[in-house]
Amino acid sequence: MASQKVAIVTGSNKGIGYAIVKGLCEKYEGLVYVTARNVERGEKAVKSLKDLGFNPSFHQLDVNDQDSVDKFRDYIKTTHGGIDVLVNNAAIAFDNDAKEPVSEQAEKTLSTNYFSLVRVCDALFPLLRENAQVVNVSSSAGHLSRIPSTDLKKKFSDPSLTVEQLDDLMKQFISDTKNGSHGEKGWGNSTYVVSKVGVSALTRIQQRMFNAESPQRNVSCNSVHPGYVDTDMTNHKGLLTIEEGAKAPLFLALGQHQLKGQYIWLNTDVVDWLALDTPAKY
Repeated sequence: MASQKVAIVTGSNKGIGYAIVKGLCEKYEGLVYVTARNVERGEKAVKSLKDLGFNPSFHQLDVNDQDSVDKFRDYIKTTHGGIDVLVNNAAIAFDNDAKEPVSEQAEKTLSTNYFSLVRVCDALFPLLRENAQVVNVSSSAGHLSRIPSTDLKKKFSDPSLTVEQLDDLMKQFISDTKNGSHGEKGWGNSTYVVSKVGVSALTRIQQRMFNAESPQRNVSCNSVHPGYVDTDMTNHKGLLTIEEGAKAPLFLALGQHQLKGQYIWLNTDVVDWLALDTPAKY
């Protein structure tokens, strides 16, 4: 059992995550895990995929709950011994017209989109096997150009930036939203943007850490903009199907590339994360 390849997709009971699982079931020679906070919804997704002729497995995983993450880690370690593909897909977004105070939006958005991703990586990275693929689902909102402040851009792009320092940057944003200074300090007005810029920056740091490992596991870690997809998160205004949104994440997850620490666009092109602007939005 330990030699069987294992792929895990967080937040995969619906939307892009579901389509990534579906694509892995079609093309990946290994066991694929649907994970979700809600057991009933996760099992429903697995049944839907099995009705299509696929055979994924399910395990409960609430990325916001350390106990849930630890239980999942222990299960994978005991049952399989390691992980070959990890797709960090779980995320939330507030509507543009959300009534919640920006400080509440910041705390909840960064908690799930950034800090919980760090939590999952801390737990599961030790289980990654040689030549593993890590895919952090970011966004066009995760391009560095979306941060207005030149000073903040320099901090995010510092080649010596550590995870701890990035954590502190994220905490500083939350603090600034609470005292209302986030605008004047150049963060912009989107908590989603800050969370996803954090994910993209984290990816670069994680790849540096993998590169420095000894013994070397040759792990590839990349972030990806899947496109503007028709999901609950976009209130079904997205222009792409979930299968189209899964294309670039699947390209990375399947490992038929030599990319490490890159930011990938929905068409699988490498995009310069440090550029002054992004390609066409979708």
